[in-house]
Amino acid sequence: MKVDIEVLQTFVEVAGAGGISPAASRLALSKSVVSRRLARLEDELGLQLLSRTSRGAALTEAGLTFMHYASRACAEMDLAREAIHPAGDLRGRLRISAPLSFGSTHFAPVIAEMARRHPLLNIQTSYTDQVVDLIAEGYDCAIRLGYLQDSTLVARRVGPIYRTVVASPAYVAEHGSPETLEELQHHQALMQGTEAWYLMNGDTRVAVRPQGRFKADNCNALLAATLAGLGIACLPTGLVREHLNAGSLVAVLSNHSLPPASAYVVRPPGQRTTAKVRTLTELLIEYFDKTQAS
Repeated sequence: MKVDIEVLQTFVEVAGAGGISPAASRLALSKSVVSRRLARLEDELGLQLLSRTSRGAALTEAGLTFMHYASRACAEMDLAREAIHPAGDLRGRLRISAPLSFGSTHFAPVIAEMARRHPLLNIQTSYTDQVVDLIAEGYDCAIRLGYLQDSTLVARRVGPIYRTVVASPAYVAEHGSPETLEELQHHQALMQGTEAWYLMNGDTRVAVRPQGRFKADNCNALLAATLAGLGIACLPTGLVREHLNAGSLVAVLSNHSLPPASAYVVRPPGQRTTAKVRTLTELLIEYFDKTQAS
């Protein structure tokens, strides 16, 4: 059996993307080329790896088994390429999932600088505040913010994320400003879902679960709602700093500090860190070091 590495990579992409069309888009290939590669692989193996449906493609039992080995082979090939090329000469493709809020303004310049330094590297970044499945969707790594939940993913902390509880002057004038964590429960909170806000009550970190009628899946939308006077929000300080300086937002609950959350680079388990992911991680650490010093 003779299987081309490009064919293996194509199969891994289709399996991760859940269909030929999204995989073709990721690979910048035509759907016909992707289909031919899949057909060639199945012919070589004498097995059906993917079950085509009107909604995409799903792995068969044989496909699930083969995917495990194919993804490892592709990862090892990436490492082999890195080993034989000059130090710092990154090439191939790096797929990153990054947060839409904060990420598109703060992390995008870091990723752009990485692309500038490494002209042979193709970088694809998807900005979303939804937590994606790195393995199923074929990402090399993700940048995630907050308090990292237990996970099988391998995580590297790159820096702190400070948050501030804010409201508009108009909201405070109409509803007042909460002074205690108990008073916060009587205010409209603007949140992404049912998340907890972590605040310090003396020397104790307390998880508070405020309530509110307005929810959105990213911080930019919550910022707009806060500026419109709809309620109180707990947002990254970097996102609200200019509004605090301009007076369009004010800090509330200032007597209850917020322990910093963190930014992490996470990657799938079971593989060595590639030079591409390692370089991105180092650039992000450098970015946080500079911003904390300034």
